[in-house]
Amino acid sequence: MRDICAAAGAPQGSFTNHFRSKEAFAAEVLDRYFDYLQGLVAQALKDETLTPRERLKRYLEIITGKLERDGWRIGCLIGDLSLEASSHSKRLRKRLDAIFKKWRTPFASCIAAAQSAGEVDSRFDATELAEFLLASWEGAILRMKVERRPAALERFKTIVFETVFQKPRASAAAARQRRTHKGSTAKSKRDRR
Repeated sequence: MRDICAAAGAPQGSFTNHFRSKEAFAAEVLDRYFDYLQGLVAQALKDETLTPRERLKRYLEIITGKLERDGWRIGCLIGDLSLEASSHSKRLRKRLDAIFKKWRTPFASCIAAAQSAGEVDSRFDATELAEFLLASWEGAILRMKVERRPAALERFKTIVFETVFQKPRASAAAARQRRTHKGSTAKSKRDRR
């Protein structure tokens, strides 16, 4: 904290008067970072000129660009604090949990829209897919920091959009639709009896 106060040109007493603890300071930094991140999420996921699946890709590209500008050295504060502080601070662990829950919400909505549009398979719940996307992306970011290059990010994007978020094949979608139609036809025949 001494270094932060010195860099800001503020007496250390100002810090201790404003923040009751290092945890309180970390929580404030985390909240400000999350506010910034939510702006990036909105920039990508609310872009109605893109399809929902394209919006998911756009978010990952925006973050990749940010990480590149940082020289592949700086990752995500939420991921970093999850690793470093969550085992030492109940307060930060609870705050991080709340952030992850709030963070997944716009992704779950976007994924549900992609499922409704037939862009993404509907076998899995949209919220579960959002959890998977964010957790896996955080893992790729951690690996990127170790390697100091984007290979882990690019590998993640390629694999996730060619598997989990791949466009359903037309034949598979048509087969599902036929099964649904057959089921409703059989049910209506039973109802007529």
